[in-house]
Amino acid sequence: MSYTLVIAEKPSVAQNIAAALKVSGRKDGYIEGGGYIISWCVGHLVGLAAADAYGEQYAKWSYDTLPILPKEWQYTVAADKGKQFKILKELMHRADVSEVVNACDAGREGELIFRFVYNVANCKKPMRRLWISSMEADAIREGFAELQDGADYDALYSSALCRAKADWIIGINATRLFSCLYHKTLNVGRVQTPTLKMLVDREAQIMSFKKEKYHIVRLDLGGTEATSARIFDKSEADKLKDACRVSSAVCVSVSREKKTAAPPKLFDLTTLQREANKLYGYTAKQTLDLAQALYEKRLLTYPRTDSTYLTEDMSETAASVSALLSAKLPFMKGVDFAPDLSRVLDSKKVSDHHAIIPTMELEKTELSALPETERNILSLVGARLLCAAAAPHTYEAVKAVFRCADTEFTATGKTVLCGGWKELERRYRATLKQKPDDEDGGEFSALTVSEGQRYDNPAASVTEHYTTPPKSHTEDTLLSAMERAGNEDTDEDAERRGLGTPATRAAVIEKLVSAGFAERKGKQLIPTKDGNNLVCVLPDVLTSPKLTAEWENSLTQIAKGNADADSFICGIENMTRELVKTYPFLSDKDKALFKEEKPIVGKCPRCGENVFESKKNYYCSNRDCAFVMWKNDRFFEERKVKFTPKIAAELLEDGKAKVKKLYSHKTGKTYDGTVLLSDTGGKYVNYRIEKTR
Repeated sequence: MSYTLVIAEKPSVAQNIAAALKVSGRKDGYIEGGGYIISWCVGHLVGLAAADAYGEQYAKWSYDTLPILPKEWQYTVAADKGKQFKILKELMHRADVSEVVNACDAGREGELIFRFVYNVANCKKPMRRLWISSMEADAIREGFAELQDGADYDALYSSALCRAKADWIIGINATRLFSCLYHKTLNVGRVQTPTLKMLVDREAQIMSFKKEKYHIVRLDLGGTEATSARIFDKSEADKLKDACRVSSAVCVSVSREKKTAAPPKLFDLTTLQREANKLYGYTAKQTLDLAQALYEKRLLTYPRTDSTYLTEDMSETAASVSALLSAKLPFMKGVDFAPDLSRVLDSKKVSDHHAIIPTMELEKTELSALPETERNILSLVGARLLCAAAAPHTYEAVKAVFRCADTEFTATGKTVLCGGWKELERRYRATLKQKPDDEDGGEFSALTVSEGQRYDNPAASVTEHYTTPPKSHTEDTLLSAMERAGNEDTDEDAERRGLGTPATRAAVIEKLVSAGFAERKGKQLIPTKDGNNLVCVLPDVLTSPKLTAEWENSLTQIAKGNADADSFICGIENMTRELVKTYPFLSDKDKALFKEEKPIVGKCPRCGENVFESKKNYYCSNRDCAFVMWKNDRFFEERKVKFTPKIAAELLEDGKAKVKKLYSHKTGKTYDGTVLLSDTGGKYVNYRIEKTR
């Protein structure tokens, strides 16, 4: 009997495929039965080798060894995944395995993950490709009925390999170059660095913003409020207010306009991450992890998508899911809902994967049984499908212009004609624990006023306001900026637009935070001092999204078979050589840019200079002063107390510190006491316990 070996990207996906194909024979690292062996990669099982694989000279970071440009690329199996690679290699070479099916995620990176394993295992067996967007059993079986020849995806693999090599070349060389120059690890990346620049630019705008006070004169016209334009001079505003109180306000024009707010599009990963950050405060990574968990539970379609449409053949599926959501989601209770799904169906706008929607598996799932975080994401995606298929929101906008004391005042009103999708959104948001800000700017009342209407001696008042600076980026706004970055330079048909992919943007943000270049303050993302400095010292080519746009244009053509992969890599190598050549050395002042600032513990009692903490002591920064307090001083060791920076700071400030749990050798017990600093001015500092009367 011959077997088909199916290789998925993750164990959970392999289990779903096995369930759909009714394969249940569980083995170590794979599932076997019915002519199938189903195994998995555990994500990136094989990757490009580290720089030191190309020679001992690269083990240490040194400017003299740059640039590092491999001629024959080396590959390595992830250190913690060796066992699974060995299992896959043995399965590929099993005599009864006749073909291999690539069931990794349908996209550029999924192709790369599989091919690296296939090639490093030196497998020569026929290869076919599974390309699906849903983990539902029917979708899996349908995908297996329409398996493609693996060779059809060679160009896609070529573009994925180019992307991986180019990121390696730029990342390794730029990171080592600037880290060696500045004596600090400075991670530089094609996506990460322009993203950091967005944070830095936004904070620069905020810091340079000059707040200005302005005033608005308001007229009370029998229940309608009309307002003036901004007036920066307070006395001018007061003068106008007084003049209005003894004048008449006359309505000189009324305009009415019927407006329509079209329903929102379905979620791709980025818009889902943005909305989840706005409504729930989830980070981009948290949302991706939750959506992935729901996908693996077969409750959501594939989350790593950049499409906001469904394919036209999904009309029936979308209708069934919409009906299920109407019955299942609490906020839809009592709503008479007839979805129009034509707006969400467009096969031409779907590349690898369609938009994210719930699946029919929801019918068998009790929402309350899910963790709250997963339930929130599933409800959010469900609500978006219903809103996208709902009627447009229509309203009549009214604008009235009044003239009073030779000045124009305006009043606006709004009458809702059809609540449409906005009513569904309002009902959904009303169920949230924390109510989000009203993006429409609050409630508008109906405005009933006619031209020529006159109001004598209207009540007038002045209110004071300030111009506001731009707001710091949140994950919502940063993801939006990443998605749009460089789009004006990117071809319309490029596979990826913006910085990163929907799947990698979350990791980029997390890396900036973990590397110390950005920090979270509530929902805000703020660049650190090191983040600001890094953007300042790097060349524009590394901080601009144009590089990514150029790469994506080339990679799209390579994936289509219209461009040469070797020429692309050659261009990246030339760029790297130029980069290294441009930065041969730095001045001593520049070298100190990223020097760590030591925290000041206090002031030296002898000379008044700053006292810093080191690994072993607290020392005076004045080299001519001998003052030092050793952490392992016998006084503290005998009393079994750690000489902490807090104790040191108190001693330096007051000459004494309250210390708890001092050990007494006499009694064998601990007590709370006050330690006094007794500085003799010599080589050593003494301490003693304050005696109590």
